[in-house]
Parts: sequence; structure tokens; C-alpha cells
Amino acid sequence: MTASNPKVGISTWADFYDPTEFIPGLEDAEYLKVDMVEIPAFTMDLIVNGQINKSQLQRLKEITRKRPFGYTVHGPTAIDFMDDQWRLDLHETVLKASIEIAAELGAVHHVLHCGKVGDEPMPAIDARFARQRERLARAGDFAREHGVVLTVENVWTYNRSRYTALPFRLAQELALIDHDHVRACLDVSHAYINATLHGADFLDEIAALAPFAPHLHIHDSFGRPKDISTFAVAEDLAFGLGDLHLPVGWGSIPWRDVMARARLPRGTIFNIELNKRYWGEVGPCVAATRELANQIRYADETDNDTGASSV
Repeated sequence: MTASNPKVGISTWADFYDPTEFIPGLEDAEYLKVDMVEIPAFTMDLIVNGQINKSQLQRLKEITRKRPFGYTVHGPTAIDFMDDQWRLDLHETVLKASIEIAAELGAVHHVLHCGKVGDEPMPAIDARFARQRERLARAGDFAREHGVVLTVENVWTYNRSRYTALPFRLAQELALIDHDHVRACLDVSHAYINATLHGADFLDEIAALAPFAPHLHIHDSFGRPKDISTFAVAEDLAFGLGDLHLPVGWGSIPWRDVMARARLPRGTIFNIELNKRYWGEVGPCVAATRELANQIRYADETDNDTGASSV
């Protein structure tokens, strides 16, 4: 596989302080012959009060080295450059530590979430976006120094009283930042849910962000915000609510249409984010994701040279 070919990766999980909890997921990834593994740095006690937990990082490095795949890192999900201004330096400190961790682990991409805000007038929201652009550009310089590309993930909100960038707005923000180490992580399911919530055209949103996205998060849902109180995840599934992280094909995302509209950079990583409760379906999910990768259309292609398969 050349550097320009799409790659299939998977997020493996660890919820405990002991890094050996990560080993079974790595072994599964080897068995599945994926190209990449996404490390959930946000769950692994790798940062303490903004500083790298060096002993913990060393243990993780020993576990992850000499594996037959590359790595990406998902940084702390609480990093938010649209937070109140007085807290932004703390967010930046944590992000820098996370970027250094990604570099130590040999990761090519570092995922962080786009910011969220409460119910504010649009001029106030635009000011928060401006602050986010400034901080992301600075973080991009730091990431470049460490050989890591930041990929900003489109997220969602549970209701209309909170706001985050739809993919189209995130594409505009990245164009304004115009930094080769600040790109996008296009989470297809998040786009589906947020487009439904705000009455946007899902496929138009996908098409807008795709050219900025060397990193995809792949999982399925029904594009339905979680607006009913439920007792268990199984009830969320019963009603098709929220960010379910289902195997590809379990939800209602029109994947063929997504791949027809998305013009992606060369070398894009199709990273599967599967809920652990559905890990028994990981094999078919990897196979389905490989089929998606086979349908890729590139941002630098003409309409007469799609490069897509007939699958």
C-alpha cells in the first residue's frame, strides 16, 4: 500500500490505568490486518495537570512498538478552543502535551474535537470561532514541529440550545486557518446527527468538509438526536437515538451516496470507531469499511477520472 492509497484503521479501547488492558485490542487489530490503530489517549491517564505522565507513556510505548500497523491518536475530548477565554491557555497546555504524546508514539494524526458553545448571539459565537482559529493555527505550528497533523473532528450537540460547527462551517474555518498541519477529521455519523438536528442537507455537508479531511471516523447511526430519556444503551438502539457507534450497515447512513459525494485527500485514513458492546461484529465492520475505501474519490481528480470502484 502506497502513501497515496486509502488506509483502514480502528480505534481500540482501554478504560483503565493499566496499559496492558490495551493489548487485546492491539492483538485483534493484528488479526484483522488493519493499516492503522487509533490510540484513545483521552482514557489512558497519559496527562496529569497538563504534564505528560512519563512512566505511563513509556509503558504504552513498550506495548505499541513493533506492531505491523501505524498509529493515530485521539486526544482529550474536553479540549475546546471555543471555551471561555480565561481557560484557553489550559486547553492549549493539554493539547501540546497530547501532541507530544502522539509524536512519541509515532502517530501521524492527532484528533481533537471542534469547540461547542451555549445559546449565544451569532456575533458572540463568531468571536469564539475567531479565538479557536488563532489557537488552532498556533497548535498547528507546534504539531508541525513534532511531525503530527492535527485533524479537527466535527461533533454534534444534543439540542438546539448548544452550537457547534456543522461540516460546512468547519470547512470554512479550516480554509481561513489555511495551515498544512490543521486539517479535518470527518465523522460521518456526527455529521448525520447534527445535520438532522439543524435541518441541514447531510450530503452537502459531507461534500463541503471532505476535501479537508485526511481522517475519517466510520461508524453507523440513524441520524436521530437523543431526545428521549432512556434507561440503557439497548433502549437507545431500540429507538435509534444518538451517537450509537454501530457497525457499518446497522444504521441508516447512505454510505454509497456519502462516497459518491465525498472528494477526499489521497492517503485518507478510514478509522472505525465501534462501540465496544458491538466488538463481536468487528470483522464484518472492517470488511465493510474496506469496501467503502475501495469507492474513494479524490479531491484532485476530474469528473472523468473518479477512481471509484463499481462495488
